[in-house]
Amino acid sequence: MGDKLRIAVGILGNLASALLYASPILTFSTVIKKKSTQGFSYVPYSVALLNALIYTWYSLPIVSKGWENFSLITVNGLGFLLESSYVLVYLFFSSPKGKVKVAAVTLTFLALFVATALISAFLLHDHHKRKVFVGSTGLITSTALYGAPLIAVKQVITTKSVEFMPFSLSLFTLLASCFWGAYGLLSHDLFIMSPNLVGILFGILQLVVYWKYKGRGIEEDTNKWDIEKNKEKPKQVQQLVTEDETKSKN
Repeated sequence: MGDKLRIAVGILGNLASALLYASPILTFSTVIKKKSTQGFSYVPYSVALLNALIYTWYSLPIVSKGWENFSLITVNGLGFLLESSYVLVYLFFSSPKGKVKVAAVTLTFLALFVATALISAFLLHDHHKRKVFVGSTGLITSTALYGAPLIAVKQVITTKSVEFMPFSLSLFTLLASCFWGAYGLLSHDLFIMSPNLVGILFGILQLVVYWKYKGRGIEEDTNKWDIEKNKEKPKQVQQLVTEDETKSKN
C-alpha cells in the first residue's frame, strides 16, 4: 500500500511539475513575438536547468539504489529540455550585455553539475555517500530554484504590477512542491522532502503577493484615464465660455 501510494503521488508530482516547466511557454512565445526579453529575469530558468540536471543524476542507479526514484528521472528529463529551450531563447533575444550575463551564469551552473557528477562517480564509492553528496547539492539548488521567483516578487511589490510574475507559475510551484514533498516523506528521503517544504512556503508567498497586486495595474490605468478626462472638461468649458463671449460681442 505504501509503495502504491508513493507511486501515485509521484505520478501527480510529474503532472504538476510538467505544468510548472511548461508554464513559461506563453511568456517566451511573447518574447519571440516581440523579439525582446521585456524585463523578465533569466535567473529562475538557469537555476531550474541546473536543478533538473542535478535531480536527474540523483535519481539514476549510479546514485540511488536501482530505479527507486524513476519518477524523478522522467519529469526532470522534461525539465532539462524545456529549461534549456527557455535559456536559449532568452540568450538569443537579450542585449549584448545580457547575453554575456546569461552565458556566464548558465556555463557556471553547467560546470557545477559536471563537477558534482564527476566527484560522485569517481571519488565516492558507495550509494550512501553519493546520495548524501548529490542530494546535498540538490537541496541547495532546489532551495535556490524556489527562492529565485522572489526576484519577481520584489519587482511586483516595487512596480505594484503582476506583469512579471505569471499566476500559473506561482500556482504550479505550490502544487509541485506539495506533491514532491509528500513523495519525499513517503520515500523517507530528506533530500526530496526538505526543499519542497521551502517550495510550499514560497509558493504560498507568491500567491499572496499576486492576489494583493493583481488589480493594481488596471486601477492605475483607470485612474489615469479619469484624470485625463477631468483635464479635458475644463478645456471644454473654457471653449464654450469663449464662444459665448464672442457671440455677445457680435
